[in-house]
Amino acid sequence: MISIKKLVTVMGILFSLIVCIRLAQAQTPIDFTECASGTATIVFQSKEITITGIEGKGIIFSHHENKVFDNCTFHVMAIAKTVDGKRRSDSYWKIQDPDGDIVIAEVLVVGPEKTMTFLHGTGKWKGIKGGAKGKTTAAGKPVVPGTIQSCSRYVGTFELAK
Repeated sequence: MISIKKLVTVMGILFSLIVCIRLAQAQTPIDFTECASGTATIVFQSKEITITGIEGKGIIFSHHENKVFDNCTFHVMAIAKTVDGKRRSDSYWKIQDPDGDIVIAEVLVVGPEKTMTFLHGTGKWKGIKGGAKGKTTAAGKPVVPGTIQSCSRYVGTFELAK
């Protein structure tokens, strides 16, 4: 005969497994590279601090088999601050999928670390939550002064409201 204590323990373990499996299923993995080209305008520059406004546009390609965000285009606006050689950038992204649905994301860059957080979505992306960690994978010498050309790779997860 099974004791009540053992039955409660087994039920607790089963419940925990079911919850974990449901949470794992709700998370969709992403792994993509974005490449952008744009302009960089110095707002202020001194020995101590530099403030730069950046606007870019580009395309995303997915490395994951699910192809999430593949062939999305984007528009990004950023403000970068460099103090004592340390750079921080806050940017806002409008990511548009091939169907025209939109994801709004925020990217914080501190040194080489990038953190993307999904803020809002339309159409199939409505209720999107999650984000990704990223890093620059390529950055060329500006082809024209005052421009930027670079690529970054992001890996993370998201979920949609049910």
